[in-house]
Amino acid sequence: MMGLSVRLKKKVDGFSLDVAWETGNELVVLFGYSGAGKSLTFQMIAGLMEPDEGTIRLDEKVFFSRSAGTNLTPQKRLLGYVFQDLALFPHMTVRENIRYGGPGTEKKARDREITEMLRAFHISGIADKYPREISGGQKQRVAMARALMRRPEALLLDEPFSALDNPVRTEMRRLLREVRNEFNIPIVLITHDVCEAYTVADRIIVYSGGRIAQAGSPFEVFHHPVSSDVEALINPQMIFQPPAAVLTAFSASV
Repeated sequence: MMGLSVRLKKKVDGFSLDVAWETGNELVVLFGYSGAGKSLTFQMIAGLMEPDEGTIRLDEKVFFSRSAGTNLTPQKRLLGYVFQDLALFPHMTVRENIRYGGPGTEKKARDREITEMLRAFHISGIADKYPREISGGQKQRVAMARALMRRPEALLLDEPFSALDNPVRTEMRRLLREVRNEFNIPIVLITHDVCEAYTVADRIIVYSGGRIAQAGSPFEVFHHPVSSDVEALINPQMIFQPPAAVLTAFSASV
């Protein structure tokens, strides 16, 4: 299967992660309680932490293989990654932060791309401000624009909208769907927001205690949880309503 494929085992401070999943050019949500291993998975995909065992592959390129002795550096993994803490450079303006994410293309072409990113993420008015001068929601948008400037082959988003208020959060969800359609790359999103998981995901992978508790479409996961662990993660009042009622309830909450 073309796309992103991971098979990972890792033990850290008494916690054991053992997961395997793959995704094509779709938007997959990793869903679960804090500490279930979702961000740990991202760190290994990005090359920031080495798995004890397993493989990580994106299309035909092997990022990591314990058996083959392959472990590409983060710089050689063409990924966009928006961290939970955003990791914006405090000494750079918004424009400079976004420029940093771009490849070494000709200056005029890169400047055009920066201008387009500023417009698309509704941050043109703060282009010359520093991170300390902008809101948390604006920082989130800058971080995503910077990640996409690299023209990545897959995009990892670790709770990118958690700091946004509801109207902007709803707008960013729409923008995320547009990004998926325009870039046509695997997008993996970590979120603890039930509404977000249901409304943006093509597929949901539920993590519980370092394992995959269930994987499937949003309808399958929310209406047919396979265990009490999965059921505890979702709103039981939503699962047994008709899909239209679920979407209406979710829309009213955002």
